[in-house]
Amino acid sequence: MKLTSKGRYAVMALVDLARFDSINPVSLRDISLRQGISLDYLEQIFSKLKKNQIVQSIRGTQGGYVLSKKPNEIKLTNIFHAVDEKVKTVQCKKESKKGCNGKATKCSTHNLWDELETHINSFFEKKSLEDLLKNNNDQRI
Repeated sequence: MKLTSKGRYAVMALVDLARFDSINPVSLRDISLRQGISLDYLEQIFSKLKKNQIVQSIRGTQGGYVLSKKPNEIKLTNIFHAVDEKVKTVQCKKESKKGCNGKATKCSTHNLWDELETHINSFFEKKSLEDLLKNNNDQRI
């Protein structure tokens, strides 16, 4: 299984945004500095997050981004979907009769990896930004 930096950075940036957006809109520059993510890369990610209505942009000198929903309403799967991230443990399509190895049948461990993918995606569906905020605050004490 591989989760690209795009998916990880999107989650990191949104946790950062959720922590600070109740005060004022948060600039991507501030997120970039705090999280060590390239500003150009953040702009690409936030463009997709905005398009998928996870964040809103606020214009002006005090502008930046805010969440479009409450942190408990934003599941990690919503974030991954918004940035075109797919969590897959097999290379083949579920509907395909062919296996990942290109042969006519699926390998003997295919069902194991397919089941793991279901568990991972279920885990991400249950986790929200609010869960990550709580977990982060618990670690700071």
